[in-house]
Parts: sequence; C-alpha cells; structure tokens
Amino acid sequence: MEKQHFLVVTYAAQGHVNPALNLCRRIARSAGSPRVTFSTSIFGHRRLFPKLADDEEVHDGLIFYVPFSDGYDDGFKMDVDDNNDYQNRIKTVGSKTLAAVLRSFEECGRPVTCLVYNMLLAWVGDLAREYGIRSAVYWIQPATVFAAYYHYFHGYDGFIASHRDDPLFTVNLPGLPQFKIRDLPSFIVNAKSDDIYAMAKRLFQDMFDVLDRQEAAGTTATVLVNTFDELEADALVAAGKLKLIPIGPMVPSSLLEGTKDDVLDLFKPDVKQYMEWLDSKPKKSVVYVSFGSLTVLKQRQAEEILRGLRATGRPYLWVVRKDNRAELEAGELKLGEEEEDGMVVEWCSQARVLSHPAVGCFVTHCGWNSTVEALACGMPTVAVPQWTDQATNAKLMEICGIGVRAEVDAEGAVEAAELRRCVETVMQEGERAEEMRRRAEMWKDKARVAVGEGGSSDRNLRAFVEEMASSS
Repeated sequence: MEKQHFLVVTYAAQGHVNPALNLCRRIARSAGSPRVTFSTSIFGHRRLFPKLADDEEVHDGLIFYVPFSDGYDDGFKMDVDDNNDYQNRIKTVGSKTLAAVLRSFEECGRPVTCLVYNMLLAWVGDLAREYGIRSAVYWIQPATVFAAYYHYFHGYDGFIASHRDDPLFTVNLPGLPQFKIRDLPSFIVNAKSDDIYAMAKRLFQDMFDVLDRQEAAGTTATVLVNTFDELEADALVAAGKLKLIPIGPMVPSSLLEGTKDDVLDLFKPDVKQYMEWLDSKPKKSVVYVSFGSLTVLKQRQAEEILRGLRATGRPYLWVVRKDNRAELEAGELKLGEEEEDGMVVEWCSQARVLSHPAVGCFVTHCGWNSTVEALACGMPTVAVPQWTDQATNAKLMEICGIGVRAEVDAEGAVEAAELRRCVETVMQEGERAEEMRRRAEMWKDKARVAVGEGGSSDRNLRAFVEEMASSS
C-alpha cells in the first residue's frame, strides 16, 4: 500500500470538483494511507488556488494537486468558443498534457497505480489503458441517471426521441421506476444538435463507448457511483453487466463530523455574517434557496422567487452568484436591499447552512451534490429542476418522500404562488409535512450509516482500494 498512488482527474466545474475532492479525502484516509493526487484543468487549478504565482503542484497535508491543460487555460467561453470543437480539443490537448503528468510521476519514483476519472472525461480511460494503469469511472450523479443513459445508448434512443415532445408520456426502462419523459435527463430528451446539449450528449456517449470497449476486451469496467445501496438498490444493477460500486453519499466530512470546513470553492464565499444571521432565527424557520454553481436565473424567474419568498412570511437565505446578481440588478431587481427576514448572499458554505438548526426547507435545482447533502442533513426539499440530471433527481426525492417538485409555467419559470404553495407544503404543520420531515430524518440516518465506518459505502470503497493495490 505504501506504493499506491491514486490519480483522480475531474472536470473543472464546482459540481464536479466537490465530489472528486471528497473522494480524494476518503481514499487518502483509507488503510495504508495511499498517495492521492487531484488533477483538474489549469483553469480550475488557478481558481482553486488563486494566490499561486504559477501552475505549480500544491500539497495540503493530505492531497496533492497537479493541473493539466485541456486547451482552455483561460476557461471555456460558451459565447465565444466553438462548442463543436470543444470535445476534440480537450481530448487532444488533455491526453498530451495528462500523459506528461503521468510520465513526470514515473520519473520521480511515484508512478500512478490507479486512475479515477470523471464521467465527462472518457479520453482519460483510453489514456489509462495505453499506459497500463488500472482505472475506474467516477459517476457523480445517481445510479438511476447512469442506468437511464445506459439504456438510451443501448437501444432506447429512438423510443425516447419519438416521445420527447410529450413531457407526460410514461417511460418504462429496465430496472428503473416508472418515469415520465419530463423526469429523464434533459441531455437525452432535448432535440437540439448544435448547442451544449449535443456536446454533453457526445461526452456521455464517449464514456459508454469506453466502457463498452472494456467489456468487449473481457475487462470488467468499474464505475464508482455517488450513491448508496439503500437508496438505489435496483438502479445499481439496471445497467447490464457493468460493475457499479456505490460509495456515497460523497459529502464533506465537515457535514458528517461537525468539524471545520474542508471544502475548496471555485467561487469566493460572501463576507456577510450569514451564519450569525441564522443563529438569530427560530428552529426550522428559514427557507434556504440555492440553484447551484451553473444555473443563471433570468429576470422574471428571480422576481417570481423573491415575491414567492416574501409571500411565505418566513425568513429566507438566498444564494445568487455574483455574476448573476450583477445582471439581475442591472435590470432593476433590488437584491442588495436587506430585509429584516431575508438575506441574499453571493456564495456560502452549503454544508454548514443545511446543517444549521434554523433551516427548515431547501429550495433547490436538485443538482446531485445538493440533493445528497440535503439527504445527509435530513432536509426536506422543494425541487425546481433546470436541466441535465436534475429532473430525475427531483423525481427520486419525491419517491423517497422527502420533497415536492414545483410546477413551472410555459416559460419554464416557477411562479410566486407555486413557490409559496410548495414551501408551505414542506414547512407547515400537518400530517403531510410531518411525514416528510420524518422520512427526511430516516434517510439522513441511512445515508450516514452507509458512509460511516463499516457501512455499505465505506466497505465498498475500502474493497476498491484494496483491489487496486492487489492488482498493481
């Protein structure tokens, strides 16, 4: 084990960085204390460590951080760069520069023995095979979404495409709950072929192509999944012969252990004293609102949210990223005016907020990181899914009985009255809300047991680490 070296390579977006870092910490603390290196693009590395003079290696006492170039060292600019060239460029440039990283490790006597790569970076799997390194995909979304993509790329694409215009059409995919078209990942429902949807779908297709090649070569493909047995037992075996290993929920250890934050953000936290503000509020009284690191709220949607929050008469803490906030305030939406029972921040420690006793409801886009953090905190949710896997995640929360999904209008916006209705459904007194809170606590216990010492996910991750050691 002393010679083991895990290299975890991830896409440079906050929702991808977080679970990758949580995985790195878990592996580094496993038996034998293997060496763990985290690697993302130079652009992401610079944002994680803005005070560095150059793109040098960093060590925080537990994890090493080494960047590679994906050809977009100043970041991919959706309104400037060519979406169609993106996939080829990151593969071509990334393969060359990450290969140089692998060679440098070899030359200095610390060769990589296992390469874990993000689901959008399928070319890393090919690179691992070229260098004879054991590898595993890290699927940071639920197993249900993985299985939905699997079936789409293995015979169900035509069926889904033929019904994509009917959001309420019922879909039955092998091994999965009954869904409607609107519950499926947007990348396989949206028909556009010249935008980010098409680009993302190609990246997922690449990943399944790599896994299929491994299977065809007689090698069992390993997929680490950010979920746990008790949550998705059926979905974990719904993707053919692929070996899905549940190792989640991959949430910050600070959330589980009540310790100091161990989160690295691509965004600068707000300086406002939001935790002190929460301290002043009654137990389970605050509505927390955040749509994550990518969603950009349009003017009307932000106005409806603000009206809906005010209509509840409850205190609220609302995250509106700095870039989005500037755009909204240019349109005369006054988010800077503090209210006695409302606070708007540009970024915050979500784990600390969801763990705070004053928070009683989470209005969320239902990104999977936010969803599993809500699960681990026993927090009932109001889901307002936007795109990608979020609609499926929202459906899973409904199935678990810990959330409600807000209905949107023809423009895709949730109106103030609907938001108020959903918040009251979750937070009011009454049998339904009480049952939702009870189930939220039940899932909190299950999630924490899974990742606790000796839990199902803990055992799975330890077994994976040991297997990589024995096969190297």
